[in-house]
Amino acid sequence: MKRSGFTMIELIFVIVILGILAAVAIPKLAATRDDAKVAAEMTSVAQGIQNLGAEYTAQGAFTNYTVAMATGSTKCFSFTEAGTANDGNVTVGVIGTATTECPSALLTSVTAKAKSNGILKADGTAKVYTFGGSSVKN
Repeated sequence: MKRSGFTMIELIFVIVILGILAAVAIPKLAATRDDAKVAAEMTSVAQGIQNLGAEYTAQGAFTNYTVAMATGSTKCFSFTEAGTANDGNVTVGVIGTATTECPSALLTSVTAKAKSNGILKADGTAKVYTFGGSSVKN
C-alpha cells in the first residue's frame, strides 16, 4: 500500500518560494499605498483651490467657513486669506511640521509633488492664488 502526499522537502521548497514572493510583493504594496495617500492629498488641495475660486467668483468674497473647510479637507496643507480681507487672495502652503494625520514621510512626498505640480512655488514655499472672474491667476 502506497501512501500519497507531499514529502517534507517538497513542502520546504513551497514555503521558501512563498517567502521569496512575499519578500518581493510586500514592499511593492506599501509603496502603492503611500502613492495613493499622496495622490489623495494632491486631489484634496487642488479641489480646495478650485472650490475657493468658485466661492469667490460666485459671492465676491470668502467666508471663514469656506477657508476652514478647504483647510479641513487636506492633511498636509493650509489655506489662509492673503492680503486684505476679501481681496480674492488665498495663500496655500504646507503645514510646518509633521502631525499624526500628516507624518513626515507623507509631508515630504506631498511637498515634492506640490512643487512639481505648481501648487507651491519651486522652492517649496507657500503660493498666493488670486481669484477673479472665472480664472485663477498666479
